[in-house]
Amino acid sequence: MSLPRIAITMGDPAGIGPEVALKACMDARIAAVCQPVVIASRGIMERVAGRLGLPVPESLNEPRIPGFDAAAILPGEIHPLCGAAAGACIEAAIAGCLRGDFDAMVTGPINKTAIAAAGIDFPGHTEWIASRCGVTGETMMMYHPDIAVALATCHQPLLSVPGSLSPERLITVTRQFHSALKRLRGRKPRLAICGFNPHAGEGGLFGSEDEMVLPAVYELLQLGLDVEGPLPADTAFAPPNRRRFDGWVCLYHDQGLIPFKALAFEDGVNVTLGLPIVRTSVDHGTAFDIAWHGKAEHRSLIAAIELAARLVLKEGSAGFPVLR
Repeated sequence: MSLPRIAITMGDPAGIGPEVALKACMDARIAAVCQPVVIASRGIMERVAGRLGLPVPESLNEPRIPGFDAAAILPGEIHPLCGAAAGACIEAAIAGCLRGDFDAMVTGPINKTAIAAAGIDFPGHTEWIASRCGVTGETMMMYHPDIAVALATCHQPLLSVPGSLSPERLITVTRQFHSALKRLRGRKPRLAICGFNPHAGEGGLFGSEDEMVLPAVYELLQLGLDVEGPLPADTAFAPPNRRRFDGWVCLYHDQGLIPFKALAFEDGVNVTLGLPIVRTSVDHGTAFDIAWHGKAEHRSLIAAIELAARLVLKEGSAGFPVLR
């Protein structure tokens, strides 16, 4: 069987995305698992490659980016044209996956301020790709062989989180997460659902938000899933619980991302569940302070590409569709 064809977007051109893409394409581990196609501005890739003494990838797909001048871009600076360029690469990768030109897409880091300045009204990749794929109910999963978390809410203000939580949403996220981990690890996972308030609400003393976790847990148990919750979030990731559980459902962004990145920052992978295509991503940002300096670590991108290739080779390019 031929190796999967995987689109790799450059991310924000003023960040470390172009550099890590160049480094990944030189890595023998990537050539062994896929045919990488970098979706990027050729001018940017040539500038970064020239600075760092790296070759430009042979397989490079340059989308149309109106008004973009690669020679005028400065590393480490937020600019609307950088947001537009990153957006054009994302759109090209999505369209290519939906047409069947690519078997999966792996995204480089974007800067959300630059994206917004370009007039693009999405808070992040997750919501953007789901919209273009015509689906709702998508879930952000952060995956590493040693730790995995799924987020019930994603890129939104913390004050808005309680109003976005419901037993139905928790059931959807947990089922998606359970299915994905079972496919990735080959066994039925044991999952923890974190509480919202300190001490998971302490029986109502610290708020009532955690009460909505209980009907979700009951329904999930009835469906045959091995779940427990709500667990106090301050101890949910303590070493004894990391030995007990295979994954954690977290109620908001930082509740899951802080422990995940503390334990697996260098080679963690962001996976979008609920899409009709395979999409993975690095788990880091644009790192403007070291952009184009040759200092960027590309291990997370390697891990993201390897996982995307593994999913395609094992399951095909249908991704993790929404469970109904």
